[in-house]
This record gives sequence, C-alpha cells and structure tokens, in this order.
Amino acid sequence: MRRAFFAFAVVPLIFMSSAFAGDAEIKAGQSVIDGQLKALIANDGAKAYSFAAPNVKRIFPTVDAFMNMVTNGYPPVRKPRTYSFGKVEEMAPGSIVQQVLIVGPDGKDYEAVYTLQQQPDGTFQITGCSLRASNSLST
Repeated sequence: MRRAFFAFAVVPLIFMSSAFAGDAEIKAGQSVIDGQLKALIANDGAKAYSFAAPNVKRIFPTVDAFMNMVTNGYPPVRKPRTYSFGKVEEMAPGSIVQQVLIVGPDGKDYEAVYTLQQQPDGTFQITGCSLRASNSLST
C-alpha cells in the first residue's frame, strides 16, 4: 500500500534518472532527513517542522498540523526503531530522491522515499515523502 506523505505524490519512476547527485548534495540531503527523524523521535515538533520545504508548510501551516499528520498517518516515520539510507538519485539539479529503509515501531520493514529540493539559500529541505510497507527491502 502506498501513501502520499506531506500530500505529495512521488513519480513512480523515481530511480530512472541518469543524473546522480554529488557527494556533497547526498550528504546534505541525508543530514536533513536524519535531522528530521531524530527530531521526530525526540518529540521536537518545531525542529522536525523546520526541515520541511515551503510547499509542505503551505499544506500544514502549523507545527501542530504537521505533527498530527505524521503521528496519525505515518507511525514508522514518527517513531522508527531503526533507519538507514538506501538508493539516492538526483532528478534535476538541486532535486534529490532518497530511499530510507525503516523498521517501524511495529517491528515491520518500511520504505520511505523522500524528495528534497535545494532552497535559494543553498540548503536542502524535504518536499515530500511516500511510504510503503515491505517484507523485503534491498539497497
């Protein structure tokens, strides 16, 4: 079952691009995702919300609205037991798609596919994430 996280549908062919992000972009994107996941685990809604891109903040204009969406709709992202980074790809300059392999609070495996966009100030922010349950994931 596939769900759109942050009300953003990820294009099904997300890993079909021939362009790859450089090491600096990959690390920056992973740092943003890691920061948001750590903030969610720590119940720091304001910090978790700070990693969201403007398009997400338009849909969820308050920290409470954002946290309610994550808490009620995406328990594996809200409270992962563990997570690790999988495949990554640059869809366009400054646009990254990053796979995150998650063991949810229920002990089951999930795949979260994050999209990130470089902002005018050079930082990356999360523009969306799709989540699906999986019995076997590979990187």
